[in-house]
Amino acid sequence: MKEIKLFVVFFLFFCASLNAQDCIECHYMVSPKAVSEWQMSKHSQVDVDCVTCHGAEHKSREDVAKAVMPNYESCNECHEEQTTQFKNGKHALAWAAMKAMPTIHAQPLAMTEGQKGCGGCHKQGIKTKEEVAKLRAEGSLYGHASCDACHTRHTFSLKEARQPQACQTCHQGFDHPQWEMYSSSKHGVRYLLKQNGTLPENTPAPTCQTCHMPEGNHEVRTAWGFLAVRLPMPEDEQWTKDRVTILQALGVLDLEGKPTALLETIKGADVARLTEEAFQAERNKMINVCASCHTETHAKNELQKGDDMIREADHLMAQAIREVAALYKDGIIKKPDAYPLNFPLLLTFHDAPTSIEQKLFVMFLEHRMRTFMGTFHQNPDYALWYGWSEMRRDLQEIKELASHMRK
Repeated sequence: MKEIKLFVVFFLFFCASLNAQDCIECHYMVSPKAVSEWQMSKHSQVDVDCVTCHGAEHKSREDVAKAVMPNYESCNECHEEQTTQFKNGKHALAWAAMKAMPTIHAQPLAMTEGQKGCGGCHKQGIKTKEEVAKLRAEGSLYGHASCDACHTRHTFSLKEARQPQACQTCHQGFDHPQWEMYSSSKHGVRYLLKQNGTLPENTPAPTCQTCHMPEGNHEVRTAWGFLAVRLPMPEDEQWTKDRVTILQALGVLDLEGKPTALLETIKGADVARLTEEAFQAERNKMINVCASCHTETHAKNELQKGDDMIREADHLMAQAIREVAALYKDGIIKKPDAYPLNFPLLLTFHDAPTSIEQKLFVMFLEHRMRTFMGTFHQNPDYALWYGWSEMRRDLQEIKELASHMRK
C-alpha cells in the first residue's frame, strides 16, 4: 500500500504544474480528495493551480492561516462575464436578504453564520470583507466563495453546475419547493429519464438552467421575484386592494398605502420588480425560452395562468391578514413594539408571537408560495393540494381562531 501511495504521489508530481508540486506532496496525505478533484478539473489542464487561488504564503502546517480563501472576485480574474452577471442577479444578494429579515438574529448562529440553516444556502450571497473577517474569526473558514455553491470545489465542474440537481440543495422544502415541483412535472420527468438513458439524448427536456439561466446568464432573475409582489398596481381594483394589504403586512407600505423605509430594503434585495418595464423585460426572456419548444401563444397563455393564480392567492391572503389586523385594532392581541404598523408582520416567520400569527406566516410563506410556484412550474398537484387548498383551509382556521379569541 505504501508503494502504491508513493507511486501516485510521483505521478501527480509529474502531471502537475511546478507551482502545485509542493502543495500536492503535503495535501495528498492531508486532504487527498481535494487533490484528486483538482486533478480532474479543467483548471489543472490550463495551469490554474493551488497557488493561483490560495496564494503562495502558506507553506507548512504551522502557517495554515496564510492560505487565501478565494471568493467571487478570485473567479473574476478569468471569468469576468459570469461574475458580472452574478453580481447583477439575485443570488449575489442572498446573504444581504437573509440579514434583512427582522428576527434573523433570534436564530442560533450555527444556522446562520454556521451555514446549518438559512446561511447554508444564503452563503452564496456576496459578503463584505468585514463580514468575511468576522465569520472567519468565529471559526467559519469555508463556504464564502459564492461560485462554489454551484461549481463545487475543487472540480468546479461546468457539467455539474448545468444539471438540475445542482439547484436541488437550496431550492427545495418549506418555502420554495421548486425541486419537488420541477422533478415531478412533465418537464422534470423527461429530463431525469434522459439522465438515466430511458429517453435519447436529443429529447427536448428543460432543466432549471434552461429556463432561469438562458445561454448561461448568471443573473437568475424572474419576472415576479421571490415574493410574487410587484409595482405598479394592477388595473383590477380588488387585486390592488389585496396587494396593498400584503405589502402592508410586509412593512413596505404604511396604513395610508405610502412607501415606508423598508421599500429600500426590498429594492436592495431585488426580490420584486418595481416597474412595468423591469417586469416585462424578465417576462419576455421567459417567453423566448418557452418558445424554443412551444408556440409563443401557448407560452403567453401558460404564464398568464400563473399571474391569475397569484391574483386568486392574494385575495385569500389579504382576507387572512385583515382578520389578524382587526385583532390588533380591537385590542384582542397586542402588537409587538417592533412592528412598524398596526399590522401583522409576515417576515417575522416562526417568531410571530401568537398561534394565529404563526398560521398566517405559514399561509403566506408555504402555501401561497406553492400555489403560484406550482402553477408556473407546471405541477398541478402542488398548485392545488399543497397550495390553493391549504390556503383555503388556513383562511377558515384563521377566521375561526379570531372568532374564538373575540369571545
